[in-house]
Amino acid sequence: MTVLAFETGTVAGPGEAAEELAAFLGRLLKWDRAAAVRLRSASGEPALGVFGQPPFGGVLAIKAVALGGDAVEAAVDATVSAGQLLDAVVAAGEQGGAFGMPGSVTGPSWAGVLPPRAGWQRTGELPGPGVRAIAAQVVAEFRARTEALPQERRTRSELDALAEELWERQYGGVSLRVVHAAYALGFLRVPPGGEDTVAVLTAGAWVRLRTGYGSVAVRTRSAAAGLTVSPA
Repeated sequence: MTVLAFETGTVAGPGEAAEELAAFLGRLLKWDRAAAVRLRSASGEPALGVFGQPPFGGVLAIKAVALGGDAVEAAVDATVSAGQLLDAVVAAGEQGGAFGMPGSVTGPSWAGVLPPRAGWQRTGELPGPGVRAIAAQVVAEFRARTEALPQERRTRSELDALAEELWERQYGGVSLRVVHAAYALGFLRVPPGGEDTVAVLTAGAWVRLRTGYGSVAVRTRSAAAGLTVSPA
């Protein structure tokens, strides 16, 4: 079993790093109890990329985990159960920071098409308060318009169509489906004493919204058409 360890020299420390990753995995599992995540890092790279797909129309969520010790030397590329990884991470947070990587599983199709490692260009910067406000507004509009529908029209197809209409709107160079995903995953929290801005980056067909808590990326030329309605 490959054993990884959280970086112990960061300000946050291994316990808080474990909590952050556990919260991310917990969000994914709330929407899909059988969720899988792709893990990727290169040898000598001090961070592990954890990729997941929340049900927001083709977006990919990325959580970076700082690694320390011998874990930095091990290249990782595997798709694993989010639930099993969560169990390992919770145990690591309680026992000192090291965790064993679960065995690989057959991954979903999205796991084979990840954003590029390099080539990202910073194309914009958005104010954190503004991004949070627009995310809250669109969630409130969805709820209000849903409640205004007659009961017989509150079908899955009707709600999906309404969500698609809202999330296709643009804000600051990204679609609101990306903003909403970042909001729902807890990536838009106010940083403690830090710079409260959100970066917009592009690389080829990909657009990415990045905060200090994680990123959400989408392929603009081949974004998935459907959108599954999920709690915010």
